[in-house]
Parts: sequence; structure tokens; C-alpha cells
Amino acid sequence: MKSPLRKRIPRELKGEIGKYLVVFILMVATIGMVSGFLVADGSMIQAYDEGFEKYNIEDGNFRTGERLYRGQREAIEEEGVKIYENYYIEDSLSNGSTMRFFKNRTEVDKVCLMDGELPSETGEIAIDRMYADNNSLKTGDTLDDGTKSWTITGLVALSDYSCLFQNNNDSMFDAVKFGVGVVTDEEFDSLDQDKLQYNYAWTYNEKPQTELEEKNVSEDLMKAMGKVVTLENFVPQYQNQAIIFTGDDMGSDKAMMIMLLYIIIVIMAFVFGITTSNTIAKEAGVIGTLRASGYTKNELIRHYMTLPVIVTLVGALIGNILGYTAFKDVCAGMYYGSYSLPTYVTIWNAEAFLMTTVVPVIIMFVVNYAVLYHKLKLSPLKFLRRDLSSRKQRRAVYLSPRMKIFHRFRLRVIFQNISNYLVLFVGIIFANLLLMFGLLLPSALDHYQLEIQNNMLAKYQYMLSMPVSVMGGSNKLESMLDMLLFAHDAETDNEDAEEFSAYSLNTLPTKYKSEEVTLYGVHDDSKYIDVDFSDGVYISKAYADKFLLKPGDSITLKEKYEDDEYTFKISGIYDYNGSLCIFMPQEELNRTFDLGDDYFSGYFSNSEITDIDSSYIGSVIDLDALTKISRQLNVSMGSMMGMVNLFAVAIYMILIYLLSKIIIEKNAQSISMTKIFGYTNGEISRLYILSTSIVVVLCLLISLPIETTIMEVLFREMMLQSISGWIALWIDPMIYVQMFVIGLVTYAVVALLEYKKIRKVPMGEALKNAE
Repeated sequence: MKSPLRKRIPRELKGEIGKYLVVFILMVATIGMVSGFLVADGSMIQAYDEGFEKYNIEDGNFRTGERLYRGQREAIEEEGVKIYENYYIEDSLSNGSTMRFFKNRTEVDKVCLMDGELPSETGEIAIDRMYADNNSLKTGDTLDDGTKSWTITGLVALSDYSCLFQNNNDSMFDAVKFGVGVVTDEEFDSLDQDKLQYNYAWTYNEKPQTELEEKNVSEDLMKAMGKVVTLENFVPQYQNQAIIFTGDDMGSDKAMMIMLLYIIIVIMAFVFGITTSNTIAKEAGVIGTLRASGYTKNELIRHYMTLPVIVTLVGALIGNILGYTAFKDVCAGMYYGSYSLPTYVTIWNAEAFLMTTVVPVIIMFVVNYAVLYHKLKLSPLKFLRRDLSSRKQRRAVYLSPRMKIFHRFRLRVIFQNISNYLVLFVGIIFANLLLMFGLLLPSALDHYQLEIQNNMLAKYQYMLSMPVSVMGGSNKLESMLDMLLFAHDAETDNEDAEEFSAYSLNTLPTKYKSEEVTLYGVHDDSKYIDVDFSDGVYISKAYADKFLLKPGDSITLKEKYEDDEYTFKISGIYDYNGSLCIFMPQEELNRTFDLGDDYFSGYFSNSEITDIDSSYIGSVIDLDALTKISRQLNVSMGSMMGMVNLFAVAIYMILIYLLSKIIIEKNAQSISMTKIFGYTNGEISRLYILSTSIVVVLCLLISLPIETTIMEVLFREMMLQSISGWIALWIDPMIYVQMFVIGLVTYAVVALLEYKKIRKVPMGEALKNAE
């Protein structure tokens, strides 16, 4: 025989349609977004992983100063690798960006055509799809460098440039100012051959199975190559950010999204628990009668759990349907907005279904079961008497009779609903954390750009291009000879120019990846770096902030491709946030690394240097280069921040609405009684709604320092994992004002809805359930 209690479920749903509807919408939106993200993430990661074989992605690349002779090539290939030419030419375009031209690849690092067609004639080019999006370019448009132009025939994704890093040591990729493209062989040969870079890709005949094995094999290969040719650059795949950054980042996003889902589900579960507890208090007489009539505690638990679990399950199923359709494309669009990924095929993700459907239902089941089990432990007689306290009745908090009646009444309302307000407080902290992140990131990036602009070492840093043998080769005599030849041809007459030495070391590997640190050797009387080197070295503020270093500490760094380690004592912190770097006397740097007394590798200058051949200039570090991180993060995450803000406001509004609704319903009899006593709706609102208003304002104010502390930890962790270099947390004071105002305005909307509920409470309510 079916339980008659099932007939109450439709009536309860109809009577509480407002509560269940807003929770259902939040569940669908949250689960839909997370499901769509996990499906898109899983599908794109699979496409990314399969691309290594599908597009024959290189196992590494190296660059030489001259074309390899056949004998050199054969000698290198005897080490168990196959060598492919992958030459490129870089050119500055009239739109202010740099384009790296490749011949169309057919053997290694193959190209995925996303739109249009590959170039077939001279004067045509197929460019990276993301670079095109960021520069508002499309098929049929034209690129030019002032003297030569190219028609865009297609949009592509180069398999070895899923992330557009111009240099492997860059702290962040740049898909706005840097792009890659493919042209025909004839077009490539017509470009400025003075800019030709002899870049080669290699693949292993027998691929290493682990990263450790790959590291050992690549180090042996580099040593073997060094005996045959002079290397200008050597990048094995596991260190190539243009290839691996995308996969690492997509994998790390997954944990964050799952955590977001479960936090929201737990909050909603507790809201359901509180609303169910309120329902039990409201229906205490009915429950007492049912228990006295023979219904067991477990039967009633199942009855009151049915609707929350059904709403969660239906919300999860509909959310998953939306996740595989609408939300999947939104999330995939976020990845396509950050990375140059090939096309992908949506795949069924069993893990996503488990995490977004099964787990939320289990969480909802467990939380509600715990609340109901605790509440229904009382005897039927206690339910009939409406004595729902399982503990001895405590005395009410003493309130001075000198206080006005309205003040005492509001305090009583607050004390009676303290558990509801605690859940509200937790919800406000979580919603405001999301809101703070959405408001904070754009302003933090803008502040970073302004700070970089005001604290540049010089308007221009010219890093001269020289062989690897000068920058740390094993043959010291060859290093000195190469350095002398180079120094003669790299002189300038610019009066602003000041020589400096530079050397690169890496931090020791920890739980975070090893990062490159630039060591600057500067003159004692430098007009650009004003420090006293009497007791150790200075480190940049970015370096100190990232690794929590202070004067007096010692730091140990190592050669990138060797085991040699160097330890330095920190004398002070230099106010510079542009990169992770160390400053020391030029003589000390040259002596430490056996570079020769007259060695230098670049110039500081506040004006452009025009009298050095461009072939000797490896890179120019100016404001544009230093703000690459913030510019790309703005492009990658800018559109997401509006969504985060909207989501935070929605959670905040729903929580306040549900908990305010509970308080009004819980006090419906008292509200009805005050109406009988002649109080107006406005006066009653000041008793009940104003009580919640006071709590909301206090929660907003108290939560701000808590959210700031949590955000400091979260932001630091995000920066440590996501970028090389450092962006310090900066919170604009106006963000606190915006958060507070948004909170108040959102609550004002909810308060209007609750005022309508108070107006609808009838006077006859006071006569119901009268003992």
C-alpha cells in the first residue's frame, strides 16, 4: 500500500514554490556551468593529448647561428633523434605586433586549419586563430609591415604554439602583440633573409617514458650537440612553455571548478536543512499526530527528504543537459580565448556526471538526513505540545527594560534566528569572495601596469644576442674570444646607454616549477640602479614577494642545464616589480661566472639605441614587454570576471531571500498578533526586516577583513601556480565600497519582496495552532 504522505508532496511544492524555484535555478546554473566546464575541459584535454601524435609535435627544438651541414646533422641524428628544419623569420607589423613566419609544415609540428584555407601563392598567409581574434582580423583581411603586405587566407592553430610564448623565458604568453603564421616556401624565401633563424625540431626514435627520463636524455643530447655545433638555444619539450603551458593550466582549472561546485552544494544543503527544520517546527502538530498514529521516524525522514533530493536530482540532470549543449560552448570559448587549440570533439565524461550529479545528490541526502534525524528524535508528545527543544529550556537573554520595546523586540528576533544568520554569514563570505575576485583582478592588473611604468629600471633594456658559449659554455677560452669579438661590434655612441652584464640562473625545483632569475651586473656608480653593494646582493621586490625573502636571507640558484649551484646573501630589496632578478656589482658577476673583466651583455638607456646592428640585439625590454602579463590576463580572464560578479550577486540574493523568508514564516503567528494589536505593515517591517537588515550590514562589514585574508592566500596561490614572474595583490579601497553597496542594493531588492510577504500575513494566523 502506498503511503498517503506522498499526496502532501505536490501541495508542499506548490506552497513553497518560491523557495524551491530559486534553489532549482541556482542548482541548474551551477551544475550546468561546472558540467559544461568539465565536459569542455575533458574534451579539449583529450584533443590536446592526442594532438602530440596526430600532429607529430616535436620532442624539442634548438637554434644555431648557421645552417647545419649534412655531417653535423648526421652526427646529431646518431644520438637517436630525427632532425627537421623549422626555420622562421620575425617581422614587426604596422599594427604594432610581431609576426613569426614559418613555412607550412608537413612532417613535424603540423598545422590545424580552423577556417579558410592554407596559403597557395606568394603574398598569402594563414595566421594563428587567437592572434586574429585579439586583433580583430579575419579571413580576407590584409597584414603589412609598411613595405610588404599579405592577404589572410585562413586561420590556423600551430600544434607547437598552443600558447603564444614569443620566448620560452617570458613570464607570460602574449596573443595580442605576438602571432605566428605559415606561408608558402616561395613567400618565405622572399622575406628578409637577414632575419632568418636557423631553428630545428627533433623527435626521439624511442620516446622517454617519464619526465625524469626525458630530462636525462635531453641533457645528454644537449652535451652531444654542443660538441658538434654552437647552440644559441635548446628547449626540450618538457620545458617548452608554448607546448606544455596549455595542458598544465587546463588540468589545474578542473580542481578549482569542482571545489566551487561543492561549496555551493554544501551551502544549499544547509539552507535546505534549515528550511526543513522550519517546516518541522511549523508542522509539529501534524508530525506528532502522525507519529502517534504509527508512522515511524524513518518514514517521516524519507517524506521530508523527498523534495530536496528530487529538486537537486532534477536540477543536476537539467544542468548536465545544458552543460553538454549551451554551457559547453561557453566554457570552450573561454579556453579558445586564451589558447591556440585545435578543433575538438565533445566526448562523454563519466567523471563529470559523477561529480555534478551523483555527488551533489549524496551531499544533499547526507546533510538533510542529519538535520532530520536530529529533529525527529523527540517523542510524539513533545511534537503535539510544540516543545521542540531537545535540551532543557534555557533562560532568555536578559535585555534591559530601559531599552525601547522596538529595540528589544529586534534583538529577540536576532537571538531566535541565530542559526539562520550564521548560515547567512558563511554564504555572504563565500559570495563576497567571488565578488571580490571579480572586482579585484582588473584593478590589480591596472595597478600592476601603472607600477611597472613608474618603476622601470630604464625606458629601454637592450639584451644583446650572443652565442651560448659566452653565456655559460664549458670552454672558457672560447667564451672569452667570442666575447671580445662581440664587444667590438656592439658598441654604441648613445650617451644615455650604460653597459650591464646579465646572466640567467634558475630557482631550485620545489612544489612549484623552477623559474628563471636574471642576474644584473651593474656599475657601482650606475645612474639607473642606485644601490649599495657593500654587504651582499639586492633582489627585486617581485622576487622577495614571491618567495617571501627578506634582507639577511640566503638564496641558492642553479644553472638551467647543469648541476652547478650558487648561493647569494641578500643585502636589500630593490623596488622593482618587472621581473625576478638580482642586482650585484658588474665585476663580481663577471668574476663569479668567469665571463672576463670587460664582458657586458646589454645596455640600459632612456632613449632608443639606433647605431647597433639589429642582428646583435636579442631583445628589447620596454614598457610593452613588461606589461605583457597583465595585458594577456586581461584578455584571457576579462570576459570571465563579469560572469563571476553576476554569479556572486545571484548566490548572495538567493541566500538572503531564502533565509529572510524563513524568518518571516517562522514568526508569521507573531506578525499576525501584532497586526491585531494595531501595528501597521511599516511598523512590523521595522521589527522583522530591519532586524535582518542590521545583521546583513554587520555580516558585510565583519566579512570584509576575513575575505581579504582569504583572498591574500588564494591570490598568492593562483599567481604561484599560473605565471612566471609575479603580480602582487593590490586591493583598491573602492572595491570594499563597491562590495558593500552591491550587498546593500541586493538586500534592498530582497527586503521589498519580504515586505510584500508581511503584508500578506492574515490576522487570522494568530488564531491557528493556539494552545
